[in-house]
Amino acid sequence: MSVKSYEEKSGSVPEPIVRLNRIVLLTGVIAAIVLQQPLLITLLFIIIVPAVMFGKNASPIFLIGSQLLSRQIEGAAAESPQLMRFNNAIAAILLGASQLAFIPGSPAAGWILAGITGAAAAVALGGFCFLYYQFNRQRYRLFGK
Repeated sequence: MSVKSYEEKSGSVPEPIVRLNRIVLLTGVIAAIVLQQPLLITLLFIIIVPAVMFGKNASPIFLIGSQLLSRQIEGAAAESPQLMRFNNAIAAILLGASQLAFIPGSPAAGWILAGITGAAAAVALGGFCFLYYQFNRQRYRLFGK
């Protein structure tokens, strides 16, 4: 099954692409911290924002990953596009806040916020998205189905 027919059929995000997204975030944050290079955080922010604003088809990671991982995508498990967008929104908020901290000269705050993004990506690579679970749990408690 081609990538395009997979997307049309399921509407989901293939697990190899989800993993790639998390790996890009984690390695990007680690590289930025090790190199003390806030511009790498800016680059991550620029990569993630289109996915948050317009969905997976605007995501550079999704577009490139679909080509590079086409063999792994066939028959792969998939993740909800809402979960992927939620995770990317959290990453974009944290990376954006990190950028705002760097501007006035608060590098410690910037690195902490970037580090939280990396830690969240690492936990998500482990297979558990605590924030999304809690968000849905509280939403259900307040509003029902």
